[in-house]
Amino acid sequence: MGYYLNNPLLFSLYESEVKKTYFVDKTKMLNELIPLVEQGNNHVCITRPRRFGKTVMAAMVGAYFSKGFDSSEVFNHLEIAKIAGYRNHLNQHDVIYINFAEPANESTSYETFISSVKEILQGDLREAFPDVRLRKSGTITQDLKMISAQTHTKFILVFDEWDCIFHKKYITTDDRENFINFLAALTKDTGYVSLSYMTGVLPVAKYSSGSTINNFIEYTMATDDKFSEYFGFTESEVDELYRRYEAKVSERNVSREDLKYWYDGYHTPLSERMYNPRSVVLALDRNRIRSYWTTTGPYLEISDYIVNDIDGVRKDVALMVAGEAVPADVEEFAATAMHLSTRDEIFSAMVVYGFLNYEDGKVHIPNKELMNEFAKTIRREKKLGYIYDLANASGRMLLATLKGDTKTMEEILQFAHDTETPLLDYNNETELTAIVNLVYLAARDSYYVERENKAGKGYVDFIFYPERPGDDGIILELKVDDTPENAIQQIKDKKYVLKFQGKMAEKKRHTGRTLMVGIGYDKKKKDHHCKVEFL
Repeated sequence: MGYYLNNPLLFSLYESEVKKTYFVDKTKMLNELIPLVEQGNNHVCITRPRRFGKTVMAAMVGAYFSKGFDSSEVFNHLEIAKIAGYRNHLNQHDVIYINFAEPANESTSYETFISSVKEILQGDLREAFPDVRLRKSGTITQDLKMISAQTHTKFILVFDEWDCIFHKKYITTDDRENFINFLAALTKDTGYVSLSYMTGVLPVAKYSSGSTINNFIEYTMATDDKFSEYFGFTESEVDELYRRYEAKVSERNVSREDLKYWYDGYHTPLSERMYNPRSVVLALDRNRIRSYWTTTGPYLEISDYIVNDIDGVRKDVALMVAGEAVPADVEEFAATAMHLSTRDEIFSAMVVYGFLNYEDGKVHIPNKELMNEFAKTIRREKKLGYIYDLANASGRMLLATLKGDTKTMEEILQFAHDTETPLLDYNNETELTAIVNLVYLAARDSYYVERENKAGKGYVDFIFYPERPGDDGIILELKVDDTPENAIQQIKDKKYVLKFQGKMAEKKRHTGRTLMVGIGYDKKKKDHHCKVEFL
């Protein structure tokens, strides 16, 4: 047993996950990997955004296959144990498990990073196979080939966070290519590999024909449905976790609707809904709904492209913050570029890192957790110009609405119209809806905002459910070439207020007043009129 080879700590890592209250059993994925091991010389790369359970799944793969320990006490109680032949591969293989984040974070240069990996792995091999005469100056690939030739050993390679080194400031273009060559040498046409299982955020980079790792079959979140159910939480899994939460917590501060609003919004290529698993677990474990997204280097780098309006990307981001989806040609490989120069490259990188969801040829912000991050960027960066001004006027818009100050509301909407003319045609209700979303951006700090949802006898444009029970709720209806009075009359006739008496009222979200807000826009005169009534 060594550090990278058959390390028993790998079992301890997975065992600790299994014991947690909100553990989700994804071991059925092993049933898809076992045939690949039996065939031999198979190489799989699964890429997902950060916080989508890649490390837990890599630990599961290593803990199941590795002969460095007995993990039956854990796996005997999980779904994989129900599969015929489950024990045939349980703890029967030599597993080399490397989480590349560890040496990458501890290094100050590529040389120290790769030297650390090589030194530790070669030390493990020499200790585990003392009867094999290995050359002192031999490479890892040569060592593995000699071991396999003399002992008939086949290895399973598990590489987690394979691309972590690419995010380090000290890495250069040459370093990237050297690392790709290192991985290619370890895995390609070697004969000693039963299975290479690799995970990361970025797809396997293909820099040139000489350094391509073309032996890996890649499975991405946006384009490949295979393995999709094992990363992220499905609706039914979140339902089950919430039942555990209800049984465990007497004074609950998190609703099932909260989890959907905050952490849902991702989709598989077959349109199955997926939740951010880390955020769901933290919300339930801490009994608190909030953003658990931690700003990272990649987000800060990509936000620079937005702030500097590379290829006109700023207007599309403004539309997405307004709740719209925008067309994009997503190619996940583009995210590996050192410098992004087109809007499609920028959006591709944002999809790969999990900042956007991609569905039906369009990208959009998936949930409130991510919407908060974009909103922070828009409200913080003065270089965004009119978008920054508009977002920061949203606090005044909300305050004016709560006070019934229709004059100020109309002034802000007119400002939005004048500044957003290059962005939108502003001649139909969809475009008016996008503008209203932007001018009420600040409301998202203290309201659960729904758009075009069934309420009463029809569909209402916006409902603002207050996060604090005593705050006022808002029902907002938009009209193009019609009056705000007619908008309010529709709220009354359609009984939209019943929405506050349903599930949300049961959870005591709304005990304050209800404001009926009508907004009318005249296309010929290009002006706005507002009306506010209190129930």
